[in-house]
Order: sequence, then structure tokens, then C-alpha cells
Amino acid sequence: MKKYIFVTGGVVSGLGKGITAASLGRLLKARGIKVAAQKLDPYINVDPGTMSPYQHGEVYVTEDGAETDLDLGHYERFIDENLNKFSNLTTGKVYWNVLSKERQGEYLGSTVQVIPHITNEIKDFIYQVGKTSNAQVIITEIGGTAGDIESQPFLEAIRQVSLEQGAENCLFIHVTLVPYLKSSGEHKSKPTQHSVKELQGMGISPDIIVMRSDEPIDEAIRQKISMFCNVKPDCVIENVTLPVLYEAPLMLEKENFSWIVCRELGINAGPCEIREWEEMVHRIKSRDKQVTIAIVGKYVKLHDAYLSVAEALRHGGYENQCCVDIKWVEAEEVSEETAGRLLGDVQGILVPGGFGDRGIEGKIAAIQFARERDVPFFGICLGMQTAVIEFARNVLGIKDADSGEFNEQSENKVIDFMPDQSGDIPKGGTMRLGAYPCVIKEDTILKRAYGTEEITERHRHRYEFNNTYRQRFEEAGMVITGTSPDGRLAEAVEIPANRYFTAVQYHPEFKSRPNKAHPLFREFIRAALEREPHRQ
Repeated sequence: MKKYIFVTGGVVSGLGKGITAASLGRLLKARGIKVAAQKLDPYINVDPGTMSPYQHGEVYVTEDGAETDLDLGHYERFIDENLNKFSNLTTGKVYWNVLSKERQGEYLGSTVQVIPHITNEIKDFIYQVGKTSNAQVIITEIGGTAGDIESQPFLEAIRQVSLEQGAENCLFIHVTLVPYLKSSGEHKSKPTQHSVKELQGMGISPDIIVMRSDEPIDEAIRQKISMFCNVKPDCVIENVTLPVLYEAPLMLEKENFSWIVCRELGINAGPCEIREWEEMVHRIKSRDKQVTIAIVGKYVKLHDAYLSVAEALRHGGYENQCCVDIKWVEAEEVSEETAGRLLGDVQGILVPGGFGDRGIEGKIAAIQFARERDVPFFGICLGMQTAVIEFARNVLGIKDADSGEFNEQSENKVIDFMPDQSGDIPKGGTMRLGAYPCVIKEDTILKRAYGTEEITERHRHRYEFNNTYRQRFEEAGMVITGTSPDGRLAEAVEIPANRYFTAVQYHPEFKSRPNKAHPLFREFIRAALEREPHRQ
């Protein structure tokens, strides 16, 4: 019988439900349990693919091409299991599916209602992730907070799952805020009590309460929450803000978190073999070097827009025994005149992905600065496309070189749709998404990093390198170092004359792990460490 764990949140959003769920997944996996994780989001968008990065943060792409919530990145980084399209569900997708079935007559003329049709769709999705992953335990995080109007169908659905599967096979974990009032010097349990009462009003009684706080919590508060919320004393777990994100599983396990979960679910599991994770955290804490990397992006006001990129840079630092200090640079502020002031004190420059023409000239100026001054450079997705445009303009002398995405009227679209693509493409879910193979050229940065001839990496883009210009680029010194197996699509470019100048069309950040940095990020940080910064 599969076991189901539901993680809900109370009081405020952003408490770290995703980190709690991801940490539990890592701990259960360390006990030899096969785990799958998923996120149910109450917003009405079909998926985050068309949402503003300023509102939602990054879009995390799975191996099978689903555009999902950024919390799935935490799940994959902590649990180190590839998730799939059944790992993220939104209200929009639920209603889309239900209405499509209604139009096709699948409900045989019944009046379509929230109960049972909407809740049945949610339950089917929850059960499906277990079937596709062959997991023993399915951890499901419910977005938002208890009491949100839009969350009610999801809470009702998981209540029904508990009835269908049996209380012994379902566990409810409630993550809630325990604020510390400096004026009185004490924590307050009342917000947690009200949040649990709200959840109980939906027919769900939490089995475990995870208390989020910036300060250590007194035992008296723990006992008070246990009594007023009807939870066993050892099922009230403290989760204090930590300086290192990846310490969270270790901190939770100090309170026997995974053992308590196994006990409550009747799982007979082995001991928690977490030594590898402990050694990783020790390496993180013992780093003795420092490097500064500039991320030149369009959405740097919200760092979550580049969450996986930032984490992958830190992972690269872990394997090079160094702390990575990220300098966030707004692309619109960069020009040939300001590049030296903004980028002269960094040891590496990374230009990440994005969409639209805002900030493009700034990205191009940053890439020109990196190329001409031999600053280690790493371009990702749009970062590769702008690197190609910069090289075309400033090395090949094609002054009007551009992308079809930014200037459809340009006569030299070095980035464009492929000949068999149509320009009349809607925005949602129509890109090259998910894992695609890439063949690597010998004697390149890619080959030295990966150590293999063929790889698979995840994509999220529409436009491609225009092969009409391929020969001119390679003759002038920008080499295509990775292609699709048929040689048709350019997946990576390098400038061998520079110490480290590489750009890829895919998103390597999605496959980086804290205990196993992505090879391109590892080598990028290594190259940056070898360069002493000097202000221009």
C-alpha cells in the first residue's frame, strides 16, 4: 500500500513548505524508501510558463518537458530524483481537464460541480504520480495557506484521499509561523492555533506541526501547541532559519523527523544513512576561498527568477571549496560605457535565460566586455543567443545582426526560427521543452567538463542558431561545440581563444545538485577562481 504525505501551510506564504517537503524526501530516501514529490498550486494559470518571473520566480522544467513551480527544483536538488509532468498541478489545469471531459461527453450529461468532478480530477492526479514513479511514499505540497478560497478544492481532495486510502496510510504535516516579538521577548503560538483551527474546519487535523521561526523556540511553546492543536508532543517539530539551506534535513532529523513520520505511517524502514549529506554540509561550511560572479539578467529584482542558476553556481563553489558571491546586475543598466564600472570587479560573468527584447543590448554589452577582456563567461539559453548576436556584430561586422524574436525586420537574423517552424506560434507550452540529446565535439570545454561524447539536457526556448551563418562564425573563431545528433541544431558555442567562454542553448542549472555540481558550473567557477579581478 502506498503512503501519502500532505504538506500544508498556515499564517503566511513563503514559510518554506517546499524546503520542508524536500528535506523530508531526502531523509526518507536516506532510509531506503522510494519517494516521489509533487506540488498542487491554487492559481488559475494552466502552468507557470506564461507567468511573469517577477510574480512567480523561475519556471522549472522537468525531463519530460513540463513547465512547473520552482519548488520542484528544491525537490529534485534535495531528493535527487527526476520528477515528471504529474509533479505539478494548478487550478487552471484541473478546470481545463474537467471542461474538456465535459465537452467530450465523458460525464454523460451530469451537472459538473466542484464535488465530485473537480476533487476527483485532483485525486486522480495525486494517484498518478505514484503510478508513474513506482514510489512507496508520495509527498504532496499544497500551495498557499489554509483559509485561502482558491485552496479549498485541494484541501477537500486530500481529505477524501485520507478517507479512501485509510488514515493509517496518510499523514498531514502543517508548516506554520511562530513569530518572535522582540518587544516582549517571547514567541507567540496563537497564529499557529488559529491556522490549525482553520484547517480542522476543512475536515483535516494535522498529525505533525512544523514550527517556522527565526529564533529557537522554548519547550513551553512546543507543549502549548501540542495541547491546543491536539498533536503529540514529539510531533511538534522546530524549523529554525539556517545560514545554509542544505542544513535543513540535518536540523529536522535532530528532532527525529523521519523516524516520527515512519512511525506515524507504520513504515518499517532502515536507519537514516545521512552521512554523505553531513559530509557535504561540512564541506560547505569549511570553504576557504571566495569568487564573485555577476549574473546579468532582466529580472534581477526578484532573485527567485534565477533560483536554479544561483543554486547551481553555489554548487560549483562547493566542489571548488569556495564561496560564490553573486553580484546581481540589471541588464538595462549595462552599456559599453558602464560595463567597466558594473563588471570590472567580478571574476566571472553569467548571462541567463529570458524572453523579450528588454535589456538585450545590456546583455550584449556585458558579453562584449567578457569576450574582449577574457573574463570567464557562461551563457545560458538567451545568454547563448545574445553571445551569438554580439559576435556577429562586433567580430563578423554584421552590424544589424539580431534575433527574429527581437527584430523580425532584420536582414541578418543570426537567431531565428528553423525553416520548418512557423512564426505564428501561441505563447503557452509550444517551445522546445524537456530533455534533448546533444553530441559534443572533441577537445572542447564541454568535452572536458562532461567527459562523454553525448549528453541530454533540458530545454525551454523557441528560437535557434541560424545555420546559414555557421561557416562564417567558425572561420572567425566561434566554434559550435555541441549539436543535436543529426547536426542540425546548434546546442553550444565556444571561443577557444578565450580561457573560458562557453554558451549553451539548454538549461544545465536544472540538473545541478548540491552534492554533485553540474560539470559546466563546476568548470566555470574553477576558471573564475583562476582570474584575479581588476577594476577597469
